[in-house]
Amino acid sequence: QLQLVESGGGLVQPGGSLRLSCAASEFTLDYYAIGWFRQAPGKEREGVSCISSSGDITNYKDSVKGRFTISRDNAKNTVYLQMNSLKPEDTAVYYCAAPNVGWGCSDSFDYWGQGTQVTVSS
Repeated sequence: QLQLVESGGGLVQPGGSLRLSCAASEFTLDYYAIGWFRQAPGKEREGVSCISSSGDITNYKDSVKGRFTISRDNAKNTVYLQMNSLKPEDTAVYYCAAPNVGWGCSDSFDYWGQGTQVTVSS
């Protein structure tokens, strides 16, 4: 079963940047679309961004457009979420997830990482 591991979270001041990574150890991510989600305390989980398996299709939540960039490096079996101009409202646990192999960003996500905390505060 696909296992995803996130890293790169931390504490950053408003306006700062972080890069999150999503890696898989035993399976190649080449054939998986990968999505990033986040959940803030007391709020529902929401989709942030997604990238197709080929990398040629990406989408973003409106509030992060122009600030976040999703990308993938298949040679490193890793998907990244570059987050710039961070705001306090970006504070949340960030998760990466994948649908079944060969499915796309609009399908249900069946494989989830454990999450990484991002805190934006001065």
